[in-house]
Parts: sequence; C-alpha cells; structure tokens
Amino acid sequence: MLMFGVILASSGLLLMIERGILARVGPPPLHPPAGPSRRDGRDSTAELELEVLRDTRNRTIRALCGQRSMPRSVWELPPGQRRTVLRHLLVSDKYRFLYCYVPKVACSNWKRILKVLDGALESVDAKGKMDHKSDLVFLGDMKPEEISYRLKHYYKFVFVRDPMERLLSAYRNKFGEIKEYQQKYGVEIVRRYRKNGGNSAGDDVSFSEFLQYLLDEDVERMNEHWMPVYNLCQPCAVRYDFIGSYERLHADANHVLERIQSPSFIRFPERQAWYKPVTAQTLHYYLCNTPRRLIKELLPKYILDFSLFAYPLPNVTSEFCRQ
Repeated sequence: MLMFGVILASSGLLLMIERGILARVGPPPLHPPAGPSRRDGRDSTAELELEVLRDTRNRTIRALCGQRSMPRSVWELPPGQRRTVLRHLLVSDKYRFLYCYVPKVACSNWKRILKVLDGALESVDAKGKMDHKSDLVFLGDMKPEEISYRLKHYYKFVFVRDPMERLLSAYRNKFGEIKEYQQKYGVEIVRRYRKNGGNSAGDDVSFSEFLQYLLDEDVERMNEHWMPVYNLCQPCAVRYDFIGSYERLHADANHVLERIQSPSFIRFPERQAWYKPVTAQTLHYYLCNTPRRLIKELLPKYILDFSLFAYPLPNVTSEFCRQ
C-alpha cells in the first residue's frame, strides 16, 4: 500500500518522462557552485541561488510527503524499509545529530568526521583503509524509545547527488576497481545480459548492461551503492533539518559543522589523491553512448531522487550528444 502511495504521489513526475525525457532539458540554476564558507561571507548571487534550491526542495518534499498515503514516521514504514533507513542513520550523541549516509556521496569522509568527533580517530586525514562499520553508532541498533527520542530531538541531515552521476560513480568504482563487486555482481550481470558471456570475470561490465540490471532489479533489494536516496533515507518518514548537495560539498559541510558546533580544528577532508571524479564530460560520454530507451525506462525508479532534490532529468537529445 505504501509503495502504491509513492507511485501515485509521483505520477505527475512520471508523466514528465512520457511527455519528453528526450526533449531539451537545460540544467536550472539550482545547484550553484560552492563559494567561500559562511565565515568568509558568500556572494549574494550564489546565496540567492542557494535559497532557490532549498526552497524548491522544501516545497517539493512537503507536497509529496503531505499525501495521505505517505509515511509520517519510520514506524509507519514496512519492516524492510524501516530496517534500511535505520541502518543508514549514524548517531552522534555527544553532538546530538543524525546523519543518513548515502554511498557515493562523500559518506566515507563524513564517517571519518564522526569517528574524530567520537575520539576513535585522531584526524580526518588519517591514512589507512576506511572501516565502514567499526567505531560508528547506528540508529538501528538502539531500542525503539531511544530511536524515537533521537529522531524527535536531534539535528538530522543528509547529502545528495545527481542520480545519474551517482550511478556512474558507483559503476566506475565497483566494476572497474573492486574485485569483490566484479565477482558478486559483474559475473552475473554479464551472464544475464550478454550473449556467450559465461567466461567473463565480471570486470568488463558495460554501463548499458549495468543500467539494464538496475532496470530489472527490485529497488528494495538493491545494493546500497545504487539504491535510490529516497529508499535509503526516507525523507518523508524522517524530517531532515538540512539536505546538502554534493555539488556544494565543502560549503554545505561547513554549514553542518557550524550547526553542530564541532571543534574548530575539524574540517571536511579533501578528496583522496586516487579519487577519479565524474566530470560533466565523462557523464555526457556515458549517457550519450547508452540507448535512450534504457535511460527512459530506468528513470521511474529514480524519479523521486530527481524531483525531491531538484535535479534536472538527463539530456540525451541528438543535438546535445553531438556537442
């Protein structure tokens, strides 16, 4: 019933796809580039664009979440959906905040910050592989009354990213670099979608094959690296105080650090030297070399991420792809 409500509430958004996903879509000025931190003062134009972004998000979330069929709390979610969001909400009792981590949206750096705030890590620049489980407190490990108290009284935030850019980042990282993912997912994807693909080691999955796999996958059974943000963090059941953008990562991170009154020596980490960012040109290349039909059919699974967080639908017109 709840999933029907989500589909019903977003039916107008799905109609946008039917009427012209392939029509020209120019990105609106809703994700302004990061300027100086608040302590240094912000450019008035960038500040205005930021207010437009936040107002758009807030209005859209209120409109969708105001539907009668939508959940008002985590306790109204089906058990599986409730488990997902509670195991993605990280807790800081010392600083009284909840952070919903979204893979491929700088969550490793936020986990570093949580560990430093808790005294489990000396510095955000500490070397070594990130342990995504130890020295972290998950809301899902608490008792119901403890969960309810923190959801009501703690500052809650989440960071989001352009849905297609996030999927491309996950694809390049997991199937290009991580053997575990190549063996667990890649081998099956190639076997399922490629003729005579039985000898693949899973390290040669094409982006189109990956998207076809996502199209056929049940959203609630997806790996967290490509599960929609809506399903990971449930912005109707959890009323977030702040939604940050990957496009304004450092400026928005500074805002959160100031809001939670973190020690002044804590700053948001810089990108690791090995990190390969998804540029606009890279995204353009992959989207324009993917069958349009596939992108069109996949969008309904991620339409709430596009609409709630004010991201434009991907532009894959012939004119755009010739550029």
